[in-house]
Amino acid sequence: MVKIKIDGPYDFDRVLQRLSIDPLMVINQNERAVKVPIYQGETPIVVKVKATGTKQKPSFQLTSSAELTDKEVYHIKSIFQWDKPLHDIADHFATTDLKNIFQEHEGTPLVLDFDLYHCLMKCIIHQQVNMKFAHTLTQRFVHTFGFEKEGVWFYPKPADVAKLDYEQITELKMSRRKAEYIIDTSKLIADGELPLYDLRLKTDEEILKELVKVRGIGPWTVQNLLLFGLGRPNLFPIADIGIQNALKKLKGLDQKPTHLQMQEWSKDWEPYLSYASLYLWRSIEPQAEELVK
Repeated sequence: MVKIKIDGPYDFDRVLQRLSIDPLMVINQNERAVKVPIYQGETPIVVKVKATGTKQKPSFQLTSSAELTDKEVYHIKSIFQWDKPLHDIADHFATTDLKNIFQEHEGTPLVLDFDLYHCLMKCIIHQQVNMKFAHTLTQRFVHTFGFEKEGVWFYPKPADVAKLDYEQITELKMSRRKAEYIIDTSKLIADGELPLYDLRLKTDEEILKELVKVRGIGPWTVQNLLLFGLGRPNLFPIADIGIQNALKKLKGLDQKPTHLQMQEWSKDWEPYLSYASLYLWRSIEPQAEELVK
């Protein structure tokens, strides 16, 4: 068992509430725990992350049937962004028009997808479909081509997806074009033509420039990968409908704000635009009483 303490505020219960929207997540709300599928070298392992502290004094236990090394512990810390003090970010927004939202959702961190390839596949699958159906499609994809261990589902690896036929994807009720994006992108990663995990070393601008060359990957997909795959702190996807709706509600508008308005408002939120995005999304998502059944 590995025990970890971090600076508060950090609301792990809100983390679990947000994660519970994804049907692939294995969560125990009463135990305040989530099981995370990761790799130890080439071996798949499951790490149980359990909250043992409070929002103001957060602490956690990591347990696994495997003996955890510093590498796996670092990976878990990165996923849950335990090295990013949220009080500094909250202080920044205390003087902005997002003050009330940040107070209401105090201690909500930017939690990453469990793996960068998983994140990219999710982003592609989620393109141009509503959130509920997007999660259904992703679940079908993982249940069909991935594998289960200790009750937790692992995404398939790029090399496995690269061997699929397009028809195997379209049978899951995805379009032929989306099937091509999924398989062709996976081939580029498996063949080393798209060194996905080296992107961590590049700037946001360099990553955008490189990835939009890939068929099926546009700015929206890259921004989501930067946010939820790499945890970059200063991203504001103005084309995102959720953010537009949140700002419409916040500002009491009759219609969605223009991109120009959003760009102007967001100047006060830098250099933490990613957190502005997260808290705006959070402000219109189902809340605890709607998610906990």
